[in-house]
Amino acid sequence: MIAIAIDDEPIALDVVKSHASKVSFITLQAVFTNAFDAIAFLQQNEVDLIFLDIKMPDINGIDFLNSLSNPPLVIFTTAYAEHAVKGFELNALDYLLKPFSLARFLKACNKAEELHSLRKKANNSPQSSAYLFIKDGYEQIKVEINNILFIEAAGNYTQINLLDNSSLSTRMPISEMHALLPAKKFIRTHRAFIVAKNAVTRFDRNQVWIGDKIIPIGPTYAQCLQEF
Repeated sequence: MIAIAIDDEPIALDVVKSHASKVSFITLQAVFTNAFDAIAFLQQNEVDLIFLDIKMPDINGIDFLNSLSNPPLVIFTTAYAEHAVKGFELNALDYLLKPFSLARFLKACNKAEELHSLRKKANNSPQSSAYLFIKDGYEQIKVEINNILFIEAAGNYTQINLLDNSSLSTRMPISEMHALLPAKKFIRTHRAFIVAKNAVTRFDRNQVWIGDKIIPIGPTYAQCLQEF
């Protein structure tokens, strides 16, 4: 996995570099002490994972993440436990509370690698992308990819809305759900919404329609219009 790290504290970046060097499947390609340099890098390079500090000058990690139209997997790093709640509201993959051990770092990386592998399978294998198994309570429910209209983050749940007007809810964060879906068929229009491209009946610069359902386009997701 190609990763970058963003933190205004060089010492914190040194810790990430040291830990990452011990994880065989992580290639830490670059580190940044400010988010603006990272944005420029992301515009020119594909990245699978970001280790992202939250409390930074000029632009904090949460605003930085909101500015990305199609963000990679994100693991927040923070010295403040209360920031973890905000991180999970943004559906970050995990958060590391500073100072974090190598064992805790590895646990987060393993989680990222598992999800990254699932994403690759969903995008590259027609057979594996035909359906998903979604955990609903104690059950695993098979959902045909082509039956999904749109997906919505709803509090602590993610709601999957289907062609037959039924829906099911799961505690899987919408960011993880997005990672499992084939990118050619689905697009994220808002931090709380993913839509099936072929289900969109019309759109403008602020919203898309799936039948009578109006789904917003978030200001930081405006680039999604180029994919229709």
